[in-house]
Amino acid sequence: MRILYLDLDTLRPDHLGCYGYHRDTSPNLDRIAREGVRFDQFCTSDAPCLPSRTALMTGTFGIRNGVVGHGGINADHRQQGRDRGFRSRLGYDTLPAFLMKEANLHTAYIGGFSERHSTFNYLAGFRETHDTGKGGFESAEEVTPTALDWIERNGATDNWYLHVNYWDAHTPYRAPEEFGNPFANDPLPAWLTEAEINRQLRETVGPHGILDLNMFDDREPPQHPRHPGKITDMASLRRCIDGYDCGIRYMDSHVGMLLDKLQALGVLDDLVIIVSADHGENFGELGMWAEHATADWATCRIPMIIRWPGMKAGTADNGLHYNVDLAPTLADLLGKKPRDSWDGQSFAASVRAGADTGRDALVLSQCCHSCQRSVRWGDWLYIRTYHDFFHLWPKEMLFNLAEDPHEQRDLAAARPDICAEGARRYLAWHDERMATLPDGIHHDPLWQIMRDGGPFHARGELEEYVKRLESSGREWAVPLLREKHPGEFGMDRRFINKTF
Repeated sequence: MRILYLDLDTLRPDHLGCYGYHRDTSPNLDRIAREGVRFDQFCTSDAPCLPSRTALMTGTFGIRNGVVGHGGINADHRQQGRDRGFRSRLGYDTLPAFLMKEANLHTAYIGGFSERHSTFNYLAGFRETHDTGKGGFESAEEVTPTALDWIERNGATDNWYLHVNYWDAHTPYRAPEEFGNPFANDPLPAWLTEAEINRQLRETVGPHGILDLNMFDDREPPQHPRHPGKITDMASLRRCIDGYDCGIRYMDSHVGMLLDKLQALGVLDDLVIIVSADHGENFGELGMWAEHATADWATCRIPMIIRWPGMKAGTADNGLHYNVDLAPTLADLLGKKPRDSWDGQSFAASVRAGADTGRDALVLSQCCHSCQRSVRWGDWLYIRTYHDFFHLWPKEMLFNLAEDPHEQRDLAAARPDICAEGARRYLAWHDERMATLPDGIHHDPLWQIMRDGGPFHARGELEEYVKRLESSGREWAVPLLREKHPGEFGMDRRFINKTF
């Protein structure tokens, strides 16, 4: 048994050819999809990077493992508590630890994620780790040599799991200049019109908004010329979309190098390949640009492709699934008993035979930039906002994704009945999840973050951002923000470490 997991940061499914994108961004990933099962409604339970990968590796929701933020108490995994033995559960129940102990696979990780967020428990269960050294600022050419070397030395052996982490679709968009732009003459996504750009310029504010892609300002990193600081017209829009798509295509070309090496070793045909991501990326949805700061469909929907030789091939699954469902699915496919600690449910029957294993609904969470929880069921996405990341979103939003996949028409006021159903589903999920919290823990970590002054990337920033709005002709939003966030003016930023 050999398994290759391609962990492709910030990879939005609808920018891949196999998910219907009109640009040729992903020929190698498309090849994998043709030989496996593509999951069309697969989501991270907790966004973005750190909460998502913690959920994936532990098989537990953030509300339970405690990791829902990028700083403060809720950026660290909850301690196991009084039932911790000589070794903690992290060395037994994580996905790589399970594969190592139950499937007898040699587990290896290549990437920079644990250093990026000082989340070294993420590596629990890997027998071998290779830190690529830049904490998420790696470009593919800095990751691939290590991966190729590992495959050259180990690929022809049996019983391994290799987890390779690429970052090229993450901001700032970083494909090398010499890669060029294969999309220079390709149409942009059809929904991103000049009228939509002008509407957002008039009506929206907020960090990572259309005039503040650099979170709270429009500065551009000179070393990353593909990444704009703001979008004011179709030319700057093209620069942004092309920058992202070039990152995907460049990354895909490096995936192709790994596949070629595995083919040369004669092991590709019977190799299990899993392709996924930690989160997607917003390009105008909810007024958010080039970032993953919401609990909406654009941020939380991720690709999931499983190529398992001898099982279903060239098919698509439309059921609702979480990333926490992967661990019990692999256990099922390997004929092993899942860990009792996992929150997920197996969708192995979808991989084996194309069966419908989808959930009735998903609850999606974001507490790093904004604080939001959303419910996805049927055609609906109901979003409940606790902290709006200074975007002036209402407490409740509602979108019909079948008719409005880019969340342009909020139907909350027109459909209070559907909002009530979304709230009911959320409350039922919340009650069920709270009942699973560890001994001695009685609070939802979302509320810990709110009590601590709001999400990490917003905390202590409002006063400076108001100055930015006033200096850039958006004074109309200032009184609305003062009314909505009265306690956040004058917050002392000295105690909020933004650098490390």
